[in-house]
Amino acid sequence: MAGKSGRTLAAVPERSLKKMLVSWEGMLFLLFIAVNIFCKCISPVYTFTNVLREMPKYLTEIFLLFPMAYILLMGEIDISVGSIVCLSATMSCIVSNAGMPFPIVLLAGLMTGTVCGMVNGLLTVKFRELPTMIITLGTQIIFRGIAEIVLGSGGTISLTNMDGFRKIAGKIGPFPYLFFLVILCAVIFTVIADKKVFGRRLYAIGSNERTAFYSGIKVNRMLFTSYTVLGLLAGLSAIFLTSATYGANTTTGKGFEMDAIAMAVFGGISTAGGKGKLLGGVISAFVIICLRVGLGQINMNPQVILIILGALLILAVLLPNITQHINQKRKKASKA
Repeated sequence: MAGKSGRTLAAVPERSLKKMLVSWEGMLFLLFIAVNIFCKCISPVYTFTNVLREMPKYLTEIFLLFPMAYILLMGEIDISVGSIVCLSATMSCIVSNAGMPFPIVLLAGLMTGTVCGMVNGLLTVKFRELPTMIITLGTQIIFRGIAEIVLGSGGTISLTNMDGFRKIAGKIGPFPYLFFLVILCAVIFTVIADKKVFGRRLYAIGSNERTAFYSGIKVNRMLFTSYTVLGLLAGLSAIFLTSATYGANTTTGKGFEMDAIAMAVFGGISTAGGKGKLLGGVISAFVIICLRVGLGQINMNPQVILIILGALLILAVLLPNITQHINQKRKKASKA
């Protein structure tokens, strides 16, 4: 559009390369490159093919990142997803060992996760006075407790019919099927969060739930939908995890909830709600996966890896506050 001066006014503000690089997502991308260079230096077997070979056992956690990010954007949380994965994997193994066709096995895992997600969503919308941390802490214990009762004294179950699970664990060249499904989900969830009305409502609820409610947004429906989708994706995660481990036990999925939250927060999504982009969470997920693979290849103690990831998470939380504090000091200095 041309103004009175004859200059053309852009309908969309330009995004310079510098601004993109100094954005949180840009810095995460540079960190992703740096992590791969670092891992290549410390591990002689850190190659593209080897990373793809080890990636499936970590990719299952990324399924949980997408709906978890939606819940965090609304200022809520779900710490029961690891237990949902455990229960879904258990039910999938039981149905498979009963001789059911693989589509029924797949449906059993997905339905188990979806029902658990619906329970979380229902409790959340019916008891808004309770923090979702407390609600999902309770369901975390319940879901894993049910899995432990079903598994019995042995606490483990192995697949006797692995044909269907072997098929979904296949590859196209060096890339596992799981990789393409994760990328597809990443694209869909990112587009919805950034470009669609549903995504704008997520940010509105996270910024001010009361204002969002009075502006006509159905907050309870948004919460219920997001928790249900998280349960569905937890069931999907359980299916692919089972295809990698050929069984389930009482520790299946343990810590998955913390990993999903860490990926989202490290990606720049605020736990207070209303801030962050899912693209950052996706990049951070692959940063964490590559770091785990590289450090694992040199036989580093898993606990040390957790310490490093924990330090990165704390840094990700503190850095925006430090930057804001520095900017405030600069503004005060310039005014003086």
